[in-house]
Amino acid sequence: MVIDSKQTTVAYRCSECGAGVISMVGLFSLSADMIKLKCTCKESEMQIVHRKEDNQMRLSIPCIFCRKPHTYNISSNMFFSKDIFLLPCPYSDINIGFVGDENMVKAELARTELELLDMLEENGISDFKSLHGDEEDLPDSQVLDVVTYVVGDLDAEGKIYCKCYPDGREPLPDDVLVRDDSEYEVSVTDDGVEVCCAKCGAKKVIPTDSMLTAHAFLNSDFLKLE
Repeated sequence: MVIDSKQTTVAYRCSECGAGVISMVGLFSLSADMIKLKCTCKESEMQIVHRKEDNQMRLSIPCIFCRKPHTYNISSNMFFSKDIFLLPCPYSDINIGFVGDENMVKAELARTELELLDMLEENGISDFKSLHGDEEDLPDSQVLDVVTYVVGDLDAEGKIYCKCYPDGREPLPDDVLVRDDSEYEVSVTDDGVEVCCAKCGAKKVIPTDSMLTAHAFLNSDFLKLE
């Protein structure tokens, strides 16, 4: 089934209270520069901009893991025609944004909630409200250990990609980048663990502000530097 090309359903999960936020978005409503989808707790919002110059939809979605929004660009045609389009946190396998048919979006939102609840339980967190506790209570050294271990593991498996990737194409999850020796530098910054390619300068910062973030990154199949 292909949904009406004039409207679609968008949703995200509030990064503060954990509630699912869902709304119908029509092409007419996007005639303005920006529309905002806000949670009832008033602590988060999803922004959607229709860039008429290239007919792209620019989405800024709050992330329940990283405590900061991630930005995605989708063609207008795909935005309004796909049955379901999932937008994951770049550091985990968990989807944080949903676009498409209303019933499919609601089903995926519910499935992701169960996945998140399981993850919270594994990390000893009772509910979404206590997800982001006081920063002083976070086990900083343990978070750093988990993230740096995963980075080293991905490097050893040839699963870190950057602008040096051969043929200039995007890597696939099953690809392995074989290098004679590691050219990736890992350093700890105020924002997290930074991985940088010494050859092309591409880099990525993995947040280390919570064990949940570290757990999400633990499930990563690869790391792409930009």
